[in-house]
Amino acid sequence: MHRLRRRHGASLNGPRSPSRHSTPSTTSSPSGPVYAASCACSEPITLPAHDSYCSVCLGILLPIWHQDDGLEMPHNENISSMISRVVQKEGFQVDEFSLEISLPAVIAANERAFRLYMKQKFGNEDWFKDKMFPQQTMSAKEALRLLIVPSLEKQMNAKHGSSSFRIRLTYTHGDASQKLHSLLPNEHSHKRKPGSRNGSDTSNEAHKRNSTDANNKQISESDSFIYKTLESMHDQEFCNLIQLPPEKVSKPCHLVISCLRSPIYIGGRYLKLSRNVSQSCWIIDDERMGEASVEEIIGENVRAICRGDSCKFHAAGREDIDVRMLGSGRPFLVELLNVRSIPSEIEVQQIEDRINNSEKKYVRVRNLKLVGNEIWTMMREGEAEKQKQYAALIWTSRELAENDLHNISVTKDMEIVQKTPIRVLHRRSPLERKRIIHWMQIEKVTNGSNYYLLHLCTQAGTYIKEFVHGDLGRTHPSIGAILGCRAEILQLDVTDVKMDFLQ
Repeated sequence: MHRLRRRHGASLNGPRSPSRHSTPSTTSSPSGPVYAASCACSEPITLPAHDSYCSVCLGILLPIWHQDDGLEMPHNENISSMISRVVQKEGFQVDEFSLEISLPAVIAANERAFRLYMKQKFGNEDWFKDKMFPQQTMSAKEALRLLIVPSLEKQMNAKHGSSSFRIRLTYTHGDASQKLHSLLPNEHSHKRKPGSRNGSDTSNEAHKRNSTDANNKQISESDSFIYKTLESMHDQEFCNLIQLPPEKVSKPCHLVISCLRSPIYIGGRYLKLSRNVSQSCWIIDDERMGEASVEEIIGENVRAICRGDSCKFHAAGREDIDVRMLGSGRPFLVELLNVRSIPSEIEVQQIEDRINNSEKKYVRVRNLKLVGNEIWTMMREGEAEKQKQYAALIWTSRELAENDLHNISVTKDMEIVQKTPIRVLHRRSPLERKRIIHWMQIEKVTNGSNYYLLHLCTQAGTYIKEFVHGDLGRTHPSIGAILGCRAEILQLDVTDVKMDFLQ
């Protein structure tokens, strides 16, 4: 708990004098640079490396940086300029941001301990009983946010608010958290992981034996336990367990600065013009199937402009590698993770032009645009309801009469039953599905003996190849069964995917 007061004119957002500030220390981390920071929240003095640090905030409110290997920082740099440098180094374009602060649970315990200590010592004082006193205090997290945000807005020339771009400050203090954890009443709190001799084993060697991710998970679980335990604990029980006032610590908190932008979505429709291009990257036994994939062609071009960490490709259904996607195209979304910049309309058009003008005319896109995540839900809901149109080149074992052609062309809304096709039975559940063939038209190929062009519109999820040849009786009725002869499909194109968005 901190009073809204600065003592001796000290600045709470940076070093109080040049002698108190040295180059910040950094170490590498998968989630961002790690900084060691410490502070003395009261007197404007320089703390030697072996001295103690603030017993309440553990050194988060007035950083004094210590020299270490890693990123070099100017001697007069404060935490706001350091955050700004991290954002710039990562290449983010920002006009608005939100600040998230994660503090170790031990700081909340320290604040409570200090409040109870003051109550014991000053409970009878009029100023302590004053109803205004609680309004003159705030938590360490609130104080830190109040100190950082205005300066950070100036440093980044961006507004703070509810934003898809988030800056997260994660402070941890393994020693203090571990010690508090061991004091709390729980039968599991004293159990140690293999390799740790006792509850106070916090040596560097112990930390090195665990990966950063595993260590972070352990800290998170420990903090969660501490918060839950403290919430259920009465003040008297708390005072019996925790030292009042809280004791000083000999090590500072560690800080991880991480930046993350919420996913953005770019949608449109794609046409696949090759019969040797899969929708997604297809590799079997380390061997690539096909020349390329729709996912890679579109995803790589989009990611190059937006500079995202990665991307995910989503489409309204899929076609086999040997099936072309023609007509108006198939709706798709590219989900881009942690992009450095949100593309303008001009940049989106550049992506479309870049794909459509590529040397290899495998894939084309149309109506490319930046869309909201609600399109994802609409696409998933509409996928099961949509109708699809096809053009299939088929061969029959006998020449068809005019009556055969007529019978097929007058068929409307015919229900068929399809068992899971043999060709995909190894990777899909053996189910029986009912599907609707809405309409069909058939015409003989000019100068072709027993070759026909079949146009049809079906319910989504219909296996067209199996509808033609019957799949050894697993699809009924089939074109072969209707005609009373053998029927085979030679080529297949999707000519339309009827959905009312991303047109």
